[in-house]
Amino acid sequence: MITLYAFKWVPPFAQGLVRDLRVRWALEEAGVPYATRLLGLGDQDQPEYRAIQPWGQVPAIEEDGLVLFESGAIVLHIAERSEALMPRDPAGRAKTVQWVTASLDSVDAYIGPLADIDLFHAGEAWTAERRPQVVETIRRRLDGLARRLDGREHLEDRFTAGDLMMATVLRGLRDTDLVTGHPVLGPYLARCEARPAFGRALEAQLAPFRENEPAMENA
Repeated sequence: MITLYAFKWVPPFAQGLVRDLRVRWALEEAGVPYATRLLGLGDQDQPEYRAIQPWGQVPAIEEDGLVLFESGAIVLHIAERSEALMPRDPAGRAKTVQWVTASLDSVDAYIGPLADIDLFHAGEAWTAERRPQVVETIRRRLDGLARRLDGREHLEDRFTAGDLMMATVLRGLRDTDLVTGHPVLGPYLARCEARPAFGRALEAQLAPFRENEPAMENA
């Protein structure tokens, strides 16, 4: 069975956004059972976990001696065994890999700087000039994605791991209206989030946060 490493608790601004959500969602779509190993405060810095994930991040998985980290790599690993996430024909497989890669390299990489500004540098003088530039860059990236999705339900002819990854990337903008206010991307994200497997995955991530929050607050 797959064992998924995830955090026991994170601050509210990160809840529902931690990247183990991608893996949980993929496992739910594929119908693959899994167990979780939750990391408490400081566990990610222990030598045992750094041997699994060099930077102490989540997610990581273990399965029959195989250890994998990086959410995109793990989702593709799961998709390889599930037609629900990746078509079996070579072209369909290649397109799925393409969109998983695009979600990370062509969209997520441009969203990260905005999160850094808004979460960790809000109010600092330099952000007054820099933030509008970052937002404009993100808008251009989203416009390219919207052109692809205009008139489509999904990135290809059906839901794949590419949509799963892209939706989780777009959720990183949930505190803005860049996606929710977009006439194409807002409905696209809503369709993805309406999938039952997503709801199960989100609840599975949030449940430990609720259970462990009081202990963390009193630590």
